[in-house]
Amino acid sequence: MFASFTQIKNSITHLRIGDWLVIAISSVLVVYLFQHLWSHEHAAKVQIRVGDKVHATYDLNLARHVQVTGALGEAVIHIAHGKARFAKSPCHNQYCVHQGWLNHSGQAAICLPNQISLELIGEKKPYDTLNY
Repeated sequence: MFASFTQIKNSITHLRIGDWLVIAISSVLVVYLFQHLWSHEHAAKVQIRVGDKVHATYDLNLARHVQVTGALGEAVIHIAHGKARFAKSPCHNQYCVHQGWLNHSGQAAICLPNQISLELIGEKKPYDTLNY
């Protein structure tokens, strides 16, 4: 059922130059495609939503603190150096605050109890499983 160590060793030693060439080219191709297809673009703007409506869109390069009122109360969002994050929120578990800084296009942080969300927007949409 399973190959023994000696069988595997014999299989490897019987590989020819063409086999090694195919393995090397395939490995380089996989690394190249991974870097180019899965690279994350830095975002240019942050879109803040309250409920199902867009509250505001801000440039990520201008540092500011934004206060947004949601269903539970006021949340504070920090924007600085091309990044954004929830700094304070009235929700109980603080999952949105613990999310930390967002800096790549397509990243999002959501405070469900307070109904506020952040989404970073770039020039092009990143690959997403929903796009598949």
